[in-house]
Amino acid sequence: MDLTTEYLGLKLRNPLIIGASPLCDDLNTTLRLQDAGAAAVVMRSLFEEQFDAAPNPAADPEEPEGAVGYPFSPEEYLRQLDRLREQLAIPIIASLNGHHPGNWISFGRQLEDAGANAIELNFYQIVTDPTVGSDAVEIDMLRTVGDLTKSVGIPVSVKVSPFHTAMAQLATALELEGSAGLVIFNRFFQPDIDPDDVTVRPHLRLSDPGELLLRLRWLAILSPQLRGSLGATGGIHTAGDAVKALLAGADAVEIVSVVLKHGPHVISLLLRGIQSWMREHGHQRLDDFRGSLDLSHCKNPAALERANYVRTLQSWHH
Repeated sequence: MDLTTEYLGLKLRNPLIIGASPLCDDLNTTLRLQDAGAAAVVMRSLFEEQFDAAPNPAADPEEPEGAVGYPFSPEEYLRQLDRLREQLAIPIIASLNGHHPGNWISFGRQLEDAGANAIELNFYQIVTDPTVGSDAVEIDMLRTVGDLTKSVGIPVSVKVSPFHTAMAQLATALELEGSAGLVIFNRFFQPDIDPDDVTVRPHLRLSDPGELLLRLRWLAILSPQLRGSLGATGGIHTAGDAVKALLAGADAVEIVSVVLKHGPHVISLLLRGIQSWMREHGHQRLDDFRGSLDLSHCKNPAALERANYVRTLQSWHH
């Protein structure tokens, strides 16, 4: 059974990648991830704000209100990358998180020099200024991708949110700026409100399988339109979830929450489940079925989506 796949030009032994998270902070844990079958790992993100702050906020005992403590400074991040590179035989993808062009983009070259096989550029931006239009936001995104891809010789993937008016057009534009692939989609963590203390509090919730549906729709739409790779992330908790993403056109799937919940050994269970499904359906390779449920055979995908929407609403019965 051949589970090999190509993602961002990297030859992977299977489609399961550890997504950006604290899972790569500990060297022993990362080894366990590799031994359990992970095909690649994405390190936790370095944030644009870290390059603007003077001292590392994590080292300041009198942290000002609103400051953030970062586990790794940029220099520590490079050292961790170097340690992972010495220890692992699988590709390592560094992660940068930002929202507009700046000097921080030049750090990509240092990540490449330290041994990163690729860079995942994670866009996370909530636009609250009513004077900023969607075109300005996307122009900044395109400039950022163009600046980064021109500064490095390794592949750059772009992790986007679903909150764009014309996702297909933006995806194509990102590819034209040099992106080697897209990761569908970034998860936005919504803060909660404490009515007793009357405060806004950060709220971290792990993903659930229901989140996968939005990813499947856009994987199926984008798969026939893009030359680059597609990664799926968010809501993948079972082998069946991974198979769905592959059927919709994903080249690889990133998993985090299921590993945080169950530990590295769950990776081998997912891989066995994918193999079992392939045997049951007579497939020997991923390429035998990858993208077989995308919209490439539909003359009018928008009409199909509209029809499915209407049909779903009309199917409800009390």
